[in-house]
Amino acid sequence: MSAVPDGKKLVRSPSGLRMVPENGAFNSPFSLEEPQWVPDKECARCMQCDTKFDFIRRKHHCRRCGRCFCDKCCSKKVALPRMCFVDPVRQCAECSLNSQKETEFYDKQVKVLLGGGSFVVTSGRSEKSEAMTCRLSNNHRYLFLDGQSHFEVELSRISSMQILTDGSSPTETDIHTYTSLLDTQFVSEGGSSRANGMLLHFKPAGSQEPQQLRVEAADDQKAASLWLAAMHKAAKLLYEAQDQ
Repeated sequence: MSAVPDGKKLVRSPSGLRMVPENGAFNSPFSLEEPQWVPDKECARCMQCDTKFDFIRRKHHCRRCGRCFCDKCCSKKVALPRMCFVDPVRQCAECSLNSQKETEFYDKQVKVLLGGGSFVVTSGRSEKSEAMTCRLSNNHRYLFLDGQSHFEVELSRISSMQILTDGSSPTETDIHTYTSLLDTQFVSEGGSSRANGMLLHFKPAGSQEPQQLRVEAADDQKAASLWLAAMHKAAKLLYEAQDQ
């Protein structure tokens, strides 16, 4: 086989050098596609400060949004892991701020998700629960739940997530889709309400019938809460990637 599913290759684009999967079908669900640059001929002025371009004031394209700026408004070079750039790339002020926040996700929350957490898992409406370890796959595409049973949940096929916190129950908490997760603040590493579980609704590969998994913290409540908070952040990025 010529391409290794989880293998990487270096590609050079107008924006810079990128390390991407050899097989595009194995891209991380958090990744963003490179934007189309605003054509130079359509960009006579900086799209931030309205400065007119000339021989002295050169135009620069933000590698994240593709818009055109002067050097003053697009001077920062910031890491952009969601587009797989090897080195920091030029970005406008707004995009660089977003990328800096996402770098924290890759540096901290992804490591937590890859490390996994211990949970008690109930499938569907079954009354039987099972102790399982839940972790993110190395390519970020699946949640693996391992115990006596084994579940693989593809992140892109999760339709909704319900976050359970201390003192809450499924009847007291609204269903949080990716859209509403963007504005949800009560689940955080330092928040006043600690996450103790989640309900996932997803469609298994090859099926249109939704299934449910209830995941509740096991013995190590603090570690489980940190894992759930990281999963909450991951769901926000996943929604953004799907909505681009």
